Amino acid sequence: MAAAGVPVVAIEHVGSTSVPGLAAKPVIDCDIVVAGADVAAASQVLADLGFRPLGELGIPLRWAFKEPDRLAGTNTYVIVDGSLSLRNHLALRDTLRADPVLRDEYAEVKRRVGAQAADIDEYGQGKNAMIQRILAAAGLTDEERSSIDGNQVPSHRDVPR
Repeated sequence: MAAAGVPVVAIEHVGSTSVPGLAAKPVIDCDIVVAGADVAAASQVLADLGFRPLGELGIPLRWAFKEPDRLAGTNTYVIVDGSLSLRNHLALRDTLRADPVLRDEYAEVKRRVGAQAADIDEYGQGKNAMIQRILAAAGLTDEERSSIDGNQVPSHRDVPR
């Protein structure tokens, strides 16, 4: 992005694959962190590279992109530096990296819920209580965790793929 003239604050590997030893689907989650004023420019660079914009999908200040076929198995986001959405991703990752007990407990929840869930939406809902515990351990306030919990994320069935 810098080569395209868009200043990037950071590129963060987040999600389960970013935590050594954590059970994970083979999908890489990548946050491209930019200043709020640079979201449109960063989004345009991704679109020019073949990524299809999907919008915020219920997560404020985080825009999702469907990867081109050549990059299948990735989730790519443009996310505003300092936003609660970014702090959520980093808090989960960093706390699970630092706390093997929480990491292993989360892995067990993921396995159990994954074996029982009817679909990806139910899987996400089934992990929510554990994610809230991890965010509390990371130091996010009750208000921040409530805000994250209240995000109106659409069903995966309703998101164009």
